[in-house]
Amino acid sequence: MELEQLEHIATAVRRDIVRMVAAVNSGHPGGSLGCTDFLVALYFDIMKLKKEADGTPIFDMDGRDEDLFFLSNGHISPVFYSVLARAGYFSLDELSTFRKLNSRLQGHPTTAEHLPGIRIASGSLGQGLSVASGAAYSKKLNGDTNHVYVLMGDGEQQEGQVWEAAQFAPNKKLGNLTAVIDFNHAQIDGKTDYVNNNRDLGAKYRAFGWHVDEMQGNDMADVIKTLKKAQEDPDVPTLILMHTEMGFGVDYMVGSYKWHGVAPNAEQLTQALNQLPLSVGYSDY
Repeated sequence: MELEQLEHIATAVRRDIVRMVAAVNSGHPGGSLGCTDFLVALYFDIMKLKKEADGTPIFDMDGRDEDLFFLSNGHISPVFYSVLARAGYFSLDELSTFRKLNSRLQGHPTTAEHLPGIRIASGSLGQGLSVASGAAYSKKLNGDTNHVYVLMGDGEQQEGQVWEAAQFAPNKKLGNLTAVIDFNHAQIDGKTDYVNNNRDLGAKYRAFGWHVDEMQGNDMADVIKTLKKAQEDPDVPTLILMHTEMGFGVDYMVGSYKWHGVAPNAEQLTQALNQLPLSVGYSDY
């Protein structure tokens, strides 16, 4: 897909995010806005996905013969739900049910709701890299040449289970695995350097045997270029430090951990939407 089209979709997704969380005064807009370009690039350009002849996605939990994505930092569900809906996994209208009673769009994704596109329940941080490593290993054992992607938070790197998986993947030569860290230096209680300093994450992953790269997560062209490069070595998994700004696209949210889990009020929503103009062909839900 053309870069301009991807950027238009990203703007529409950011509108979805702020509208969803504002409608129920609940949710996590900061990280969702920061990771929008990455999720849009994955689902609309990078990943090889099973589809019907008319382009409608085909979803099954088996996941054979297609690329897979796992969201580990499940609190940024608004961006994930919006991208899945705009990619055709379910109706855009369903976004209006976000975090409401009996909705399939829970605050943290869950497989119990049987929402197309959701492969794991996530939000209990630290588990996604383990699941993705297992899926990548399964693909290698089955002769499936497709790729597996996982997104984690930088605060999430403080979870011990992450480092068990980080040791496993290079030892199993999982070159079909790309792990991405949302490197925005913020978590719910403040800056990661203050809460529990991760030190040099790149050096740590290199020491475990990973190929390490970096990208500007709010630059669509750089996201696409870096993700494509990540698939080059069949025996070495790739870790990408994705530099993002929490709240990217909405000026009063940018760079502030205070918008990790706070919804905009009506006035703030209007201000945000005025900064995110819709393009022709990309309507609100």
